[in-house]
Amino acid sequence: MTPLTGEELLQLVKQNPGKSARQLAELSGYTTITRDGQRRVKMLAFQAALLDANRIKIGKSDDRPANGSRGGRKAGYQIQVQQNGNLLIGAAYTRKMGLKPGTVFEIHIGRGQIKLVQVEGAAESV
Repeated sequence: MTPLTGEELLQLVKQNPGKSARQLAELSGYTTITRDGQRRVKMLAFQAALLDANRIKIGKSDDRPANGSRGGRKAGYQIQVQQNGNLLIGAAYTRKMGLKPGTVFEIHIGRGQIKLVQVEGAAESV
């Protein structure tokens, strides 16, 4: 039996208000038989189909960068002083700003803040 999806799945759920989620998954065809002959209910597939039928999207699992990479770590806009006293600004930030190797910055220290100001026209050869 092909599992129900879309409007058919929603109708089955509405027509069986007293059933448990497991029973609804079985009724709508979200089961499989294992190698040793046991019947298993595919709850995650059922729940995903139910969310899809209700047009509910969770997360951004389908959103990938144009270059096909998996994304990696995201910029959190916070950094922490390392054990050796250094501050490391990650590649996510430099990429986001379009910075190239050799870009020069001035460091301005203020009240509780550090500002990096790009020096225009100053570029070292790498």
